[in-house]
Amino acid sequence: MRRFCLFLLLACGGHVTAHAGNQKEEQLADPVRLALAQAVADSRPPKPQFNTIEERIAYLDWLGEMSERLRDKLPDRQGRIELLESVWYESRRAGLDSALVLGLIQVESAFRKYAISSAGATGYMQVMPFWTRAIGDGDRRKLFHMRSNLRYGCSVLRLYLDQEGGDYFMALGKYNGSRGQEGYPNAVLNAWKKWEYKKREGINTESVMR
Repeated sequence: MRRFCLFLLLACGGHVTAHAGNQKEEQLADPVRLALAQAVADSRPPKPQFNTIEERIAYLDWLGEMSERLRDKLPDRQGRIELLESVWYESRRAGLDSALVLGLIQVESAFRKYAISSAGATGYMQVMPFWTRAIGDGDRRKLFHMRSNLRYGCSVLRLYLDQEGGDYFMALGKYNGSRGQEGYPNAVLNAWKKWEYKKREGINTESVMR
């Protein structure tokens, strides 16, 4: 593992320090732990399902708009699209707003796949490695895998929201390991606004579907 992390450090030019991510390990009730374990073990590909063509068009418009917003941070178009597709899928799977998840990623890792915090939190959503032992197979290297990282991160954030009765301020503080302090939750809540999407009227179907 040390050799693996050294490789990542060198591959990223040494710039892998992250903003935060210091969730506290806690004892989970067996039903909660089992539900989380089932959630992160689900390996189905992120294939969105739509009831109407209008929903699909709105999704493609969202994808295009978010890709443009993310261009400066992730120049590779294919990489941007893959990340956004997974964010959209995993956020909805966990009952979260995709704009919230994008805002959290912006604050936590600045969209750096191999970011590592001083506390050891890893990847886009800065997931603490103990989660791979608590609800996964113990392989912390999976946190460098995009979809695995998003799945863990969204599942953990959903857990904290449920524990805090839907209070985003407290849940975000818990996600960061700074529950009750203002800095981190406010940073994510402000970033959330920057990634909000408003459905546009009269979207050109052909231009969106290209």
